[in-house]
Amino acid sequence: MYKYFLLLCFPVLMWGQKQKIHGTVMSSDHTVLSGIPVEVYNPDHQRIGTILTGAGGIFILEGFSGPSVKLVIATGDYGRLEKVVDLEKPEPDLLLTLKKNEQVIEAVTLSQKKPVVKRKVDRLEFNVENSNISSLNAWEILKKTPNVTANNDVLAVKGSTGILVTINDKKIMMSGDEMKAFLENTQGDDIRSVEVITNPPAKYEAQGSAVLNIIMKKNKVEGYRGILSSKYIQTQYAKGNTGLSQYYKKNKLSLMAAYYYGTGTYYREGTDYVSYQEDQTRWISTMNRKDRKRDQNTINLNAEYEVDSLTSVSLNYSGYFNPESSGIYHVPTLIYNSQDIAVSDYLTINDHHSRTSNHSVSLQADRKLSEKSSLTWISYFTANNSLKAQNVLTHLNFAGQPPAEINFVNDNRNDVQLYSTQLDYRWKSKSFDLETGVKYSFVKTSSHLDFSDNQNGQLQYRPDESSIFNYREHNFAAYSSLSYQLGKWSFKGGLRTEMTDLEGIVSEPSQTNENYYWSLFPTMYIQYTTEGKHEFGLSYGKRISRPTYSWLNPAKSYYNLFSYFQGDPNLKATIVHNFNFTYAWKEWNLELYYRKELYPSMEISFQEPATKSLIYHFTNIEKGQAYGLSLYKNLQVLPWWSVVFSENLEHNENYFIGTDQALYKNKVLNWVSDVSTSFKIDKSSDWNLEVGHRYNSPSIQGTFRISSSWSAYLVMNRKFLSKKLEAGLIFNDLFRSTTEKISTRYANQDNYFLDYRDTQGITVSLKYNFGNQSVKNVKSIKKTDEQDRL
Repeated sequence: MYKYFLLLCFPVLMWGQKQKIHGTVMSSDHTVLSGIPVEVYNPDHQRIGTILTGAGGIFILEGFSGPSVKLVIATGDYGRLEKVVDLEKPEPDLLLTLKKNEQVIEAVTLSQKKPVVKRKVDRLEFNVENSNISSLNAWEILKKTPNVTANNDVLAVKGSTGILVTINDKKIMMSGDEMKAFLENTQGDDIRSVEVITNPPAKYEAQGSAVLNIIMKKNKVEGYRGILSSKYIQTQYAKGNTGLSQYYKKNKLSLMAAYYYGTGTYYREGTDYVSYQEDQTRWISTMNRKDRKRDQNTINLNAEYEVDSLTSVSLNYSGYFNPESSGIYHVPTLIYNSQDIAVSDYLTINDHHSRTSNHSVSLQADRKLSEKSSLTWISYFTANNSLKAQNVLTHLNFAGQPPAEINFVNDNRNDVQLYSTQLDYRWKSKSFDLETGVKYSFVKTSSHLDFSDNQNGQLQYRPDESSIFNYREHNFAAYSSLSYQLGKWSFKGGLRTEMTDLEGIVSEPSQTNENYYWSLFPTMYIQYTTEGKHEFGLSYGKRISRPTYSWLNPAKSYYNLFSYFQGDPNLKATIVHNFNFTYAWKEWNLELYYRKELYPSMEISFQEPATKSLIYHFTNIEKGQAYGLSLYKNLQVLPWWSVVFSENLEHNENYFIGTDQALYKNKVLNWVSDVSTSFKIDKSSDWNLEVGHRYNSPSIQGTFRISSSWSAYLVMNRKFLSKKLEAGLIFNDLFRSTTEKISTRYANQDNYFLDYRDTQGITVSLKYNFGNQSVKNVKSIKKTDEQDRL
């Protein structure tokens, strides 16, 4: 009986017989290739082994059963090759020939081009990768992004300063000065694009009237490569930055590590003018701030791993450290009487130092569930720590009083921690795109102010002037949005709900602020594209702008004995309504908009006649509204000459309650213009020249009226050594024309200050590319085994 059984099983046994096949791998120019991985797949598209070619490019295929196997070679320097091998009737001499991959990464070998602006249904994408502005840092690139302006180093989108800045959709937990320093130390070569989202869809948290999302590049290059960069900046004083970016990709693993080191002296000129109607005196203080910031360290680490073709995991760390920033301000103040004669004076010597650190860790997992659906989970933790300490000595020489010295010392320690986790599901077909998800975040801040003065003849701790401020906030959100494509029409709508539970506790004077609320945030978008590619869009979005955590801190930060900054723990969240009409055609981008803000929070100033104090205060005003028109056009005049126009005309109104409890209206017609022209001097060496001019007409901010300002700049860059070395030269604020006058005038308030932020200067930069700069041809990559099973 067993003989018949063996006879029946004989074909199966023959099929399962393991074969031994010899093969050779060589290039199209007949060069044998050793060390090349040859992947082996069974007929069910499952990888069952990997073989490395040896000396002479030879490999041996053995130990595999079945009727056939598929051999796959996918290496960075050559095009992908697939070959099915019949194990029952193998070829006697198996030869696999690889073709050299001729595609190379644009950043190294292709000519630099102008930035590309693309209008999408819910955002404007400003693609700067490999453009003629990629040699700038992230801060300068943001200032050149359409619809974005920067007045007094405060970013605004179409006039609104209540914006949220994110990197790869992750929030940056930094104060304004810290964020500016971080972005100045982030190289433009690491940025792919900037998304300007004036009406953010439901997927984004409702914080901020608009979102600026910086999208960093992903490494597509097999092997190892690096970029070594150095930058020297000469303004009033010298500054410098040097860094190294390294990238490695092999098969499923991709690694990136970047470190930048900066140091230098920062300078700012300012003069305060305060007039008191009560006694007809005028106080003039001149403060030229010189700060030395040593050891500015910026670190970015990223690891991505493809578990399989359906699942990927990434881990990212970003850090910014500035262990020491110090300076000594000498601030003379002259007091004039009604006859404009200096009758009194005092001198303030402010000796201060600070340090700050910011750590951010994120973990993201992406899973493709089917051909149409995917799941993304991301969690991140951010910690920001800072210390600001100062020793302020004031020499008083007031008329009718003996000379005196007043000394006070304070230390202000701040700690902010944020944890966030979010789960997103997406289902996409040819016509529909559904996104839904949930998010939870928790914020905890702590601020300790220790104050001492010599009111009793020697420095003593003052508990009544010291303070502890603790703040915590829980936020839970859920959202859904649906997009639908119907011919030339695109529709998108969404709804986001957020629950906020917050508590702020101040120790001196004792005060507790608690609030709990639910809010709904709808969004709506419609876009129509004609046969001639004209794009018309209409959108609406409701947003909330919660106060910056540092604005909630009531601790006083003194510049001198009679002037200080102070936050408000009772700041309200701002509700923002945005309406936009957009039009795009052949790189013409036009936008009409209306914005209404309820209780916008901002920095304003007011003077106290009784104490002769000038107080800068973070507070809410009653309301604000603006309507305007923005235009962006990148015009290619000739193949070597292009012109960019970025214009914004806006009517802006702010309503505020004055110190006399009356309601005031501050309004202005504001025009922001940025015009630049670029020339390609030499195509072979990517030698480019750009000249530009920026103009800001008078603007407002709460009680402030801000004067006009303008600046001209020149940027030139060129490549050498087969385009591996790039040199750049930048002249900023050529005519030193950016000084602004910020004034407050109503009731008994009459003050202004002149501000110049040391913008005139020259920057020399060098960048060297090394390592493997070639990239595999992604167009030839076919579906993998996991994708085939979907």
